[in-house]
Amino acid sequence: MQLSDRVTGGALVLLGAAAAWGGSRLPAVPGQDVGPAAFPMLIGFGLIACGVLIVLRVGRSFEVEEAPEENSGSIMARLGLRVLTPPALLLFYMLAVERLGFLLTAATMVFLGALALRASLRLAVPLAVVAPLLVHLAFYKLLRVPLPDGLLGAPW
Repeated sequence: MQLSDRVTGGALVLLGAAAAWGGSRLPAVPGQDVGPAAFPMLIGFGLIACGVLIVLRVGRSFEVEEAPEENSGSIMARLGLRVLTPPALLLFYMLAVERLGFLLTAATMVFLGALALRASLRLAVPLAVVAPLLVHLAFYKLLRVPLPDGLLGAPW
């Protein structure tokens, strides 16, 4: 069963609105500019933006028709090992972040995750460069959470 992009995007918008609304109801911490409401609201607004983009079918041209999985020669696909990609990437993060730093570790994770999801190199490389910088910026400037510098410190 396949759901239309409008249904799944709409569900994502509702989920994001619920997260933002729930976060906005959290009490402020006296003496701090950023309280516990910041992160749920940031995630909520991000989900709303992603849901709207899905409803509007932005990025649909990047998708490639998938060949039937049963004829695939990839051993990862045949054994169903792609489901192990997220836990493997989290384990990699845990083991590498202190030595490599957040930016290099996150870039590697995004790149490998994109390839595991069959993204083209044309999409995976820019995503691996931009996404860790945006996440680091949000944690460092907005949430004031320090992330490990490692081999490559952030430009800010």
